[in-house]
Amino acid sequence: MGKANGSNVASKAAQKPAERHGYEFCGPPGATVLVLGLPVLIYVFPFLCNDISGCPAPSLLSPSSFSLEKLKVEVGWPENGIRGFYSTEATLYVLGYYLLSLVLQVFLPGREPEGVVLACGSRHKYKFNSFSSALLMLLGCAVGTWIYGAEFPLWTFLWENHLQVVTANLIICVSLAVFVYLRSFTVPAPGQPNPMNRELAPGGQSGNIIYDYFIGRELNPRIILPIPFVSENSRTLDIKAFCEMRPGLLGWVIMNLSNIAHQCRINSGNVTSSILLITAFQAWYVFDALYMEPAILTTIDIILDGFGFMLSFGDLVWVPFIYSLQTRYLAMYPLQLSPINVALILGAQGVGYSIFRGANNQKNRFRTNPDDPRIKHIQYIETRSGSRLMTSGWWGMARHINYLGDWIMAWTYCLPTGMAGFAMVESLNPITGMVEKRAVQTEESRGWGMAITYFYVVYFGILLVHRERRDEDKCKRKYGEDWAKYTSRVKSRIIPGIY
Repeated sequence: MGKANGSNVASKAAQKPAERHGYEFCGPPGATVLVLGLPVLIYVFPFLCNDISGCPAPSLLSPSSFSLEKLKVEVGWPENGIRGFYSTEATLYVLGYYLLSLVLQVFLPGREPEGVVLACGSRHKYKFNSFSSALLMLLGCAVGTWIYGAEFPLWTFLWENHLQVVTANLIICVSLAVFVYLRSFTVPAPGQPNPMNRELAPGGQSGNIIYDYFIGRELNPRIILPIPFVSENSRTLDIKAFCEMRPGLLGWVIMNLSNIAHQCRINSGNVTSSILLITAFQAWYVFDALYMEPAILTTIDIILDGFGFMLSFGDLVWVPFIYSLQTRYLAMYPLQLSPINVALILGAQGVGYSIFRGANNQKNRFRTNPDDPRIKHIQYIETRSGSRLMTSGWWGMARHINYLGDWIMAWTYCLPTGMAGFAMVESLNPITGMVEKRAVQTEESRGWGMAITYFYVVYFGILLVHRERRDEDKCKRKYGEDWAKYTSRVKSRIIPGIY
């Protein structure tokens, strides 16, 4: 039977396709709202929190005097309207970034693990080198910063062309989602020759165009790149794994670094503890994920979800531009934290990471090496399917205890922004004698910016609960009565004793 790396030996389905399941996200109406609404939301945040009028734009705090024309001035609406959202130059630069990431994946050495068993009985092979690729690209950024400082052209370009860079990534994500949706109709039917072991996702076969486009029809869309002199595994591009681990995650770090450089430029060469903390936490999170890259092969995104607009948009647009909102805010409003606040936030990060990494490491060791002395004491339930469900250790506290650690860390990304909100006011620079705008927290603006800087922790909490519900539904179908027995012993879902 052919391997997932595109063997020329034709394989045929040995098992029945995965069972289809019902709608999520409120079905086609919900999918339609998300496909149309999420791209709008991506633009709303940088408009409403800006360095022209403040965060939020003052008109939003004075409904009685609100006018659309005034709001356009306050948010910096492009003079040529929506056409100003696009720039060919920015799009070409972003495409170059994607191409560089792809070239590094193909030509740098990397680990080559196998994925989980597919419905056809075979496995896909993967090549992972995101960690070394990211280090190499950031080394280039470091050299540029060493030469040019905060004026490194990459940093200034990203700040000055934020909208256009967002649009470029949005174009790529939509194009990719359309491509994989149309291509999914070429997936061989069960029993037909299937050399690349292609499969449709259980949730992406509703027959509704919008819903299937959103949720993703094909489970693991892959293409063979026409690149000579490299191994077959190196030139096999798994589109979903590539998007999950490469452009968006590193893009998140790069956007944060660009925001630090902007703060440095407007803050007399100084950088505050608040923006450094968030950037350090998030960079650690990203590089932890990149270093542990093979762990994604057992995640629900890889083994269950199809690749459609949902994952394409989430990976390539949502992650780099929503997750960097806090540092973008602090780039405009430098906020210095007290030593006590720094210590408290560091402590919260330490607690969250300990739970997150400790739980995930325990799970991985239990799955891959049950004889490891570090998990020999773990109690478990043996299911009829042969799987074992842990009922002690981290996973005896809650069925998704790792999500608790993840959410605690999410708070540490937002807390350094404080009671967010500022207004841009004009003042006389005593050194240059020129009138300049600077960010000042006024009574009117104080706290209102939290709707933007704390959006991430609210959204992420909702996301984790949604994921937990999806996991629970999947496990109920898979384990049946054994799952009921398991949940009677491990009663909490995420927060021990509370939820």
